[in-house]
Amino acid sequence: MKIREMPYEERPRERMLLEGAQSLSLRELVAIVIGSGSRGRSAMDLAEAVVCSVNSARELGEASIERLVKVDGIGYAKAARLKAAIELGRRIARSPRKRGQMIREPGDVADLVMSEMRILDREHFKVILLDAKNAVISIETVSIGTLDSSIVHPREVLKPALEKSAASIILVHNHPTGEIEPSREDILVTRRFQQCGKLLGIEVLDHIIIGDGRYRSLKAGGYFEED
Repeated sequence: MKIREMPYEERPRERMLLEGAQSLSLRELVAIVIGSGSRGRSAMDLAEAVVCSVNSARELGEASIERLVKVDGIGYAKAARLKAAIELGRRIARSPRKRGQMIREPGDVADLVMSEMRILDREHFKVILLDAKNAVISIETVSIGTLDSSIVHPREVLKPALEKSAASIILVHNHPTGEIEPSREDILVTRRFQQCGKLLGIEVLDHIIIGDGRYRSLKAGGYFEED
């Protein structure tokens, strides 16, 4: 059935206008983005084919244009629309609006970075710079590692903290596997940064590990050195 033949209240675009984008299924969102059908297949048919070609929204986000055009009916123009929509969402997720946000608990950190970091296929090490009131100054990416490890040196983290006069910092890195248990290296790195921060008068408030929709605070877990 073509979209224009569907009951008005069941059409994806009309449903989005009436109920909001959050009410739509992945298939309906994809149909809206690709916009039109192809060779006797409706936009909903093509969207169904795209969704069936991946296992999840996350996998769709990681799919290349070359993979998308392998779906029958999806040409380079439709694939480009999908990739543009996905990239737009990613940029919004890491937009500068985060500056000035207050950090009161580990969940606040997760809210800031989860949508971006949970889908990364490499380990990224970030530092959140805070002012004296625990408001975010900036979020800096200081290292991008391999599939299962990241090499980071204290100077790479503490340099932006000094340049931007941060009063304290929070360390953040993701585990591409989705697991959130800290490794021995994670614990050692945390304590090393604590020691270096003390020398420079910059407190390390926490180290957050980001998994797939989950997070772990090393401070809450008792992995920080006692003062």
